[in-house]
Amino acid sequence: MLGIKRLGLLAALVLVGVAPAAAAQAAVQPSQQDTQYLQAVHQVNLFEITAGDLAQQKGQNQGVKDLGARLKTDHTQLDQTVQQTASQLGVELPSEPTADQQSVIDQLNNASGEEFDRLWVTSELAGHVQAIQATQTEISQGSEQSVVQLAQTALPTLQAHYDALVQLAEQLGIPVPQTSASGTPSPGGTTPAPGGTTETPAPGGTTESPAPGGTVETPAPAQS
Repeated sequence: MLGIKRLGLLAALVLVGVAPAAAAQAAVQPSQQDTQYLQAVHQVNLFEITAGDLAQQKGQNQGVKDLGARLKTDHTQLDQTVQQTASQLGVELPSEPTADQQSVIDQLNNASGEEFDRLWVTSELAGHVQAIQATQTEISQGSEQSVVQLAQTALPTLQAHYDALVQLAEQLGIPVPQTSASGTPSPGGTTPAPGGTTETPAPGGTTESPAPGGTVETPAPAQS
């Protein structure tokens, strides 16, 4: 009986020791990099869904309409994963695009015809450069595995979008962002990340907290 009592006491002590450890593990928060990436890519998705709708409604070129529909579908699906991951990690997501993204949406709402097509393609090119850079940064610097995996899944989609945008820009005679020495395409010769600014307001504008995605050496999508 004494042996049984001792075993019971030992078990109780083990449980007492495990409980704080489990609580401490549950309290671990995602890093600033992971949090900012989730918030930034969510805002990119909000912008892309709205811009995709506008492309379908206002695009003069059929290629703009078709690519707008594709981007809306892909970014809607991506955002479902973003929201699920953020919820699991207790990360609060913004409810609307950034101020710069909203500025582009306003410009698109006020444009029409060929002007709309050129503005849409130009802003999409710049925005996808930024989104790709932010995603590459998360892959290389993120610490929460679920967020890193999300970025790894998103990168090929973002690269495919960029390639399609380059092809469309070439068809319409729209200047394509130049490629920097590191191989990363950069609008106007600069490489701002989501949270930076560009000469043409692009998705991923200034946010209250610095967004992820500085210049990286990993090559971005090859232009075709």
